[in-house]
Amino acid sequence: MIKGLRALSTHFPPLVNRVVDAGNLCVACLDPAPTGLCQACFNALPVNRKPCRRCALPLPASAPEAALCGDCQARPPHFRHTIAPWLYAFPVDQMISGYKYRRQPSLGHPLVLAWLAQCGTALAPSGDLPQLLIPTPMRPWRQRRRGFNQAEDIAEQLGRQLDLPWSASTVRRVGPQQPQAGLQRRQRLRNLGTAFQVHGPVPDRVAIVDDVMTTGATARAMARALSRAGASDIQVWALARTPLG
Repeated sequence: MIKGLRALSTHFPPLVNRVVDAGNLCVACLDPAPTGLCQACFNALPVNRKPCRRCALPLPASAPEAALCGDCQARPPHFRHTIAPWLYAFPVDQMISGYKYRRQPSLGHPLVLAWLAQCGTALAPSGDLPQLLIPTPMRPWRQRRRGFNQAEDIAEQLGRQLDLPWSASTVRRVGPQQPQAGLQRRQRLRNLGTAFQVHGPVPDRVAIVDDVMTTGATARAMARALSRAGASDIQVWALARTPLG
Protein backbone atom coordinates (compact mmCIF):
# COMPACT_ATOMS: atom_id res chain seq x y z
CA MET A 1 0.00 0.00 0.00
CA ILE A 2 1.37 3.46 0.89
CA LYS A 3 4.69 2.07 2.15
CA GLY A 4 5.67 1.31 -1.43
CA LEU A 5 5.98 5.03 -2.13
CA ARG A 6 9.18 5.40 -0.11
CA ALA A 7 11.09 2.86 -2.20
CA LEU A 8 9.71 4.05 -5.50
CA SER A 9 10.18 7.77 -4.94
CA THR A 10 13.60 7.48 -3.28
CA HIS A 11 15.34 4.81 -5.29
CA PHE A 12 13.61 4.83 -8.67
CA PRO A 13 12.17 8.34 -9.28
CA PRO A 14 12.02 8.04 -13.11
CA LEU A 15 10.16 4.72 -12.80
CA VAL A 16 7.27 6.36 -10.95
CA ASN A 17 6.51 8.70 -13.84
CA ARG A 18 6.76 5.97 -16.49
CA VAL A 19 4.65 3.43 -14.63
CA VAL A 20 1.89 5.77 -13.45
CA ASP A 21 1.62 7.76 -16.67
CA ALA A 22 1.59 4.64 -18.81
CA GLY A 23 -0.75 2.45 -16.81
CA ASN A 24 -2.96 4.67 -14.64
CA LEU A 25 -1.63 2.99 -11.54
CA CYS A 26 -1.44 4.20 -7.94
CA VAL A 27 1.79 6.10 -7.36
CA ALA A 28 2.12 4.49 -3.93
CA CYS A 29 1.21 0.82 -4.37
CA LEU A 30 0.89 0.38 -8.18
CA ASP A 31 -2.67 -0.93 -7.92
CA PRO A 32 -5.04 0.29 -10.66
CA ALA A 33 -5.99 3.92 -10.01
CA PRO A 34 -7.14 6.23 -12.83
CA THR A 35 -6.41 9.32 -10.69
CA GLY A 36 -2.93 8.10 -9.68
CA LEU A 37 -3.89 7.34 -6.07
CA CYS A 38 -6.02 4.35 -5.10
CA GLN A 39 -8.72 4.60 -2.44
CA ALA A 40 -6.72 2.68 0.16
CA CYS A 41 -3.68 4.95 -0.23
CA PHE A 42 -5.91 8.03 -0.31
CA ASN A 43 -7.39 6.91 3.01
CA ALA A 44 -3.89 6.53 4.45
CA LEU A 45 -2.85 10.13 3.81
CA PRO A 46 -2.19 12.11 7.05
CA VAL A 47 -5.35 14.17 7.48
CA ASN A 48 -5.21 17.62 9.09
CA ARG A 49 -8.06 16.73 11.44
CA LYS A 50 -8.33 19.76 13.72
CA PRO A 51 -7.07 22.82 11.81
CA CYS A 52 -7.26 26.44 12.86
CA ARG A 53 -10.18 27.76 10.89
CA ARG A 54 -8.12 30.67 9.56
CA CYS A 55 -4.57 29.38 8.93
CA ALA A 56 -5.16 25.58 9.09
CA LEU A 57 -2.47 25.08 11.73
CA PRO A 58 -3.05 21.65 13.31
CA LEU A 59 -4.56 22.15 16.76
CA PRO A 60 -4.72 19.71 19.69
CA ALA A 61 -7.47 17.11 19.54
CA SER A 62 -9.04 18.76 22.59
CA ALA A 63 -9.52 22.10 20.78
CA PRO A 64 -13.13 23.02 19.97
CA GLU A 65 -14.35 22.80 16.40
CA ALA A 66 -13.57 25.82 14.19
CA ALA A 67 -11.18 27.22 16.79
CA LEU A 68 -8.53 29.82 16.07
CA CYS A 69 -4.87 29.28 16.92
CA GLY A 70 -3.23 31.73 19.29
CA ASP A 71 -1.38 33.55 16.52
CA CYS A 72 -4.53 34.16 14.46
CA GLN A 73 -6.26 35.49 17.57
CA ALA A 74 -3.39 37.82 18.42
CA ARG A 75 -2.52 38.89 14.86
CA PRO A 76 -5.38 38.10 12.45
CA PRO A 77 -4.05 37.70 8.89
CA HIS A 78 -5.62 39.39 5.88
CA PHE A 79 -6.87 36.04 4.57
CA ARG A 80 -10.18 34.71 5.87
CA HIS A 81 -9.79 30.97 5.49
CA THR A 82 -7.23 28.29 4.63
CA ILE A 83 -7.88 24.89 3.10
CA ALA A 84 -4.97 22.50 3.68
CA PRO A 85 -6.38 18.98 4.08
CA TRP A 86 -3.20 17.09 4.93
CA LEU A 87 -0.25 17.33 7.24
CA TYR A 88 3.17 17.74 5.70
CA ALA A 89 4.23 14.27 6.82
CA PHE A 90 4.91 10.92 5.16
CA PRO A 91 3.92 10.16 2.46
CA VAL A 92 2.66 13.64 1.48
CA ASP A 93 6.06 15.20 2.16
CA GLN A 94 7.77 12.65 -0.11
CA MET A 95 5.24 13.14 -2.88
CA ILE A 96 5.52 16.94 -2.78
CA SER A 97 9.32 16.80 -2.58
CA GLY A 98 9.55 14.60 -5.68
CA TYR A 99 6.98 16.78 -7.41
CA LYS A 100 8.77 20.08 -7.02
CA TYR A 101 12.45 19.16 -6.69
CA ARG A 102 12.56 16.34 -9.25
CA ARG A 103 9.76 17.61 -11.50
CA GLN A 104 7.62 14.49 -11.14
CA PRO A 105 4.05 15.51 -11.95
CA SER A 106 2.89 11.93 -11.37
CA LEU A 107 3.60 12.51 -7.66
CA GLY A 108 1.93 15.92 -7.48
CA HIS A 109 -1.10 15.67 -9.74
CA PRO A 110 -2.71 12.78 -7.79
CA LEU A 111 -2.53 14.99 -4.70
CA VAL A 112 -4.30 17.79 -6.57
CA LEU A 113 -7.12 15.46 -7.57
CA ALA A 114 -7.25 14.05 -4.04
CA TRP A 115 -7.38 17.64 -2.72
CA LEU A 116 -10.49 18.23 -4.82
CA ALA A 117 -12.08 15.02 -3.61
CA GLN A 118 -11.29 15.81 0.04
CA CYS A 119 -12.19 19.52 -0.01
CA GLY A 120 -15.07 19.74 -2.47
CA THR A 121 -17.66 20.72 0.12
CA ALA A 122 -15.35 23.25 1.81
CA LEU A 123 -14.21 25.22 -1.23
CA ALA A 124 -16.65 28.08 -0.77
CA PRO A 125 -17.49 28.51 2.94
CA SER A 126 -19.26 31.79 2.19
CA GLY A 127 -21.11 30.42 -0.83
CA ASP A 128 -18.87 31.95 -3.51
CA LEU A 129 -15.84 30.44 -5.19
CA PRO A 130 -12.83 32.69 -5.74
CA GLN A 131 -12.85 34.74 -8.91
CA LEU A 132 -9.13 34.24 -9.44
CA LEU A 133 -6.49 31.72 -8.33
CA ILE A 134 -3.08 33.29 -7.65
CA PRO A 135 -0.10 30.94 -7.27
CA THR A 136 2.64 31.91 -4.87
CA PRO A 137 5.44 33.35 -7.03
CA MET A 138 9.05 32.26 -6.80
CA ARG A 139 12.11 34.44 -7.16
CA PRO A 140 12.87 34.50 -10.91
CA TRP A 141 16.36 33.01 -10.53
CA ARG A 142 15.02 30.14 -8.46
CA GLN A 143 12.28 29.39 -10.97
CA ARG A 144 14.80 29.42 -13.82
CA ARG A 145 17.05 27.03 -11.92
CA ARG A 146 14.22 24.67 -10.93
CA GLY A 147 12.54 24.87 -14.32
CA PHE A 148 8.98 25.38 -13.09
CA ASN A 149 6.89 26.71 -10.23
CA GLN A 150 4.85 23.96 -8.59
CA ALA A 151 2.34 26.51 -7.25
CA GLU A 152 1.61 27.62 -10.82
CA ASP A 153 1.13 24.02 -11.88
CA ILE A 154 -1.26 23.38 -8.97
CA ALA A 155 -3.22 26.54 -9.78
CA GLU A 156 -3.46 25.48 -13.42
CA GLN A 157 -4.69 22.00 -12.45
CA LEU A 158 -7.27 23.35 -9.99
CA GLY A 159 -8.37 26.03 -12.42
CA ARG A 160 -8.97 23.45 -15.12
CA GLN A 161 -10.96 21.16 -12.81
CA LEU A 162 -13.04 23.96 -11.28
CA ASP A 163 -13.31 26.13 -14.38
CA LEU A 164 -11.66 29.06 -12.59
CA PRO A 165 -9.16 31.55 -14.03
CA TRP A 166 -5.64 31.71 -12.63
CA SER A 167 -2.84 34.21 -13.06
CA ALA A 168 0.90 33.92 -12.50
CA SER A 169 1.49 37.59 -13.27
CA THR A 170 -0.88 39.29 -10.81
CA VAL A 171 1.53 38.99 -7.88
CA ARG A 172 5.28 39.12 -8.37
CA ARG A 173 8.10 38.54 -5.97
CA VAL A 174 10.56 41.40 -5.73
CA GLY A 175 13.70 42.28 -3.84
CA PRO A 176 16.69 40.23 -2.68
CA GLN A 177 15.01 38.32 0.14
CA GLN A 178 16.92 35.61 1.93
CA PRO A 179 15.60 32.09 1.17
CA GLN A 180 12.86 31.17 3.66
CA ALA A 181 14.19 27.67 4.35
CA GLY A 182 15.97 27.56 7.68
CA LEU A 183 14.47 30.80 9.02
CA GLN A 184 12.37 30.94 12.17
CA ARG A 185 8.81 32.21 11.88
CA ARG A 186 9.55 35.76 13.06
CA GLN A 187 12.51 35.95 10.66
CA ARG A 188 10.30 34.74 7.80
CA LEU A 189 7.74 37.45 8.49
CA ARG A 190 10.42 40.14 8.58
CA ASN A 191 12.11 38.74 5.47
CA LEU A 192 8.89 38.96 3.44
CA GLY A 193 7.77 42.39 4.61
CA THR A 194 7.87 43.97 1.11
CA ALA A 195 8.44 40.85 -0.97
CA PHE A 196 5.28 40.95 -3.09
CA GLN A 197 3.92 43.47 -5.56
CA VAL A 198 0.47 43.35 -7.14
CA HIS A 199 0.27 44.25 -10.82
CA GLY A 200 -3.05 45.31 -12.22
CA PRO A 201 -6.53 45.15 -10.69
CA VAL A 202 -7.62 42.19 -8.57
CA PRO A 203 -11.18 40.93 -8.03
CA ASP A 204 -12.88 40.90 -4.64
CA ARG A 205 -12.52 37.14 -4.12
CA VAL A 206 -9.15 35.48 -4.65
CA ALA A 207 -7.39 32.33 -3.47
CA ILE A 208 -3.64 32.12 -2.92
CA VAL A 209 -2.41 28.71 -4.13
CA ASP A 210 0.68 26.89 -2.85
CA ASP A 211 1.94 23.37 -2.26
CA VAL A 212 2.76 23.64 1.46
CA MET A 213 1.89 26.21 4.09
CA THR A 214 4.79 26.15 6.55
CA THR A 215 4.67 29.06 9.02
CA GLY A 216 2.10 31.08 7.09
CA ALA A 217 4.52 33.99 6.63
CA THR A 218 4.35 33.89 2.82
CA ALA A 219 0.55 33.70 2.78
CA ARG A 220 0.33 36.59 5.26
CA ALA A 221 2.61 38.78 3.14
CA MET A 222 0.78 37.97 -0.09
CA ALA A 223 -2.63 38.49 1.49
CA ARG A 224 -1.53 41.85 2.87
CA ALA A 225 -0.45 42.99 -0.60
CA LEU A 226 -3.66 41.71 -2.20
CA SER A 227 -5.81 43.37 0.45
CA ARG A 228 -4.11 46.69 -0.17
CA ALA A 229 -4.76 46.21 -3.89
CA GLY A 230 -8.50 45.81 -3.31
CA ALA A 231 -9.20 42.12 -2.63
CA SER A 232 -11.72 41.81 0.18
CA ASP A 233 -12.19 38.03 0.48
CA ILE A 234 -8.89 36.13 0.43
CA GLN A 235 -8.47 32.40 0.93
CA VAL A 236 -5.38 30.19 0.94
CA TRP A 237 -5.44 26.83 -0.83
CA ALA A 238 -2.56 24.44 -0.10
CA LEU A 239 -2.01 20.72 -0.39
CA ALA A 240 -0.54 20.40 3.11
CA ARG A 241 0.15 22.25 6.35
CA THR A 242 3.28 21.90 8.46
CA PRO A 243 2.67 21.32 12.19
CA LEU A 244 4.48 23.46 14.72
CA GLY A 245 7.95 22.16 15.45
